[in-house]
Amino acid sequence: MQIMKWEPFGGLATLRREMDRLFDSFTDREPGQAAANGHWTPRFDLVESKDSIVIKADLPGMEEKDISVSISGDSLLIKGERKIEKEEKEKQYHRIERSFGSFQRMVSLPATVDAGKIEAKYNKGVLEVRLPKKPEAKPKEIPVTVGK
Repeated sequence: MQIMKWEPFGGLATLRREMDRLFDSFTDREPGQAAANGHWTPRFDLVESKDSIVIKADLPGMEEKDISVSISGDSLLIKGERKIEKEEKEKQYHRIERSFGSFQRMVSLPATVDAGKIEAKYNKGVLEVRLPKKPEAKPKEIPVTVGK
């Protein structure tokens, strides 16, 4: 008799992959690709440290003037548009997989973010938005002393 290890949540990961594949089949596109109406969703990384939260977005081929970062209430809005290259008459396109069109992503800001000190930089196709934490939100070390 073979003994198998039972993983109660192992099936959830499989279910998630199947659901993602099902929804992608409805749109007939991969995540990050442009939809028929010219909208697409750039890939984001969200990283938190003790001092800040950093959002990195892959926006290759875009110019700084085509990217907008704004705050509204407790939300950060990143939007922009990647323009399609002009089709040249001498070239015959066989396949276009790069995404073009407009996008927007909204990120909810936690109360710990100091909205007045947010910085956004764009370099080599990557937008980096740094959201510093308020001083009172940063973790504090409490020294342990030996009592006498």
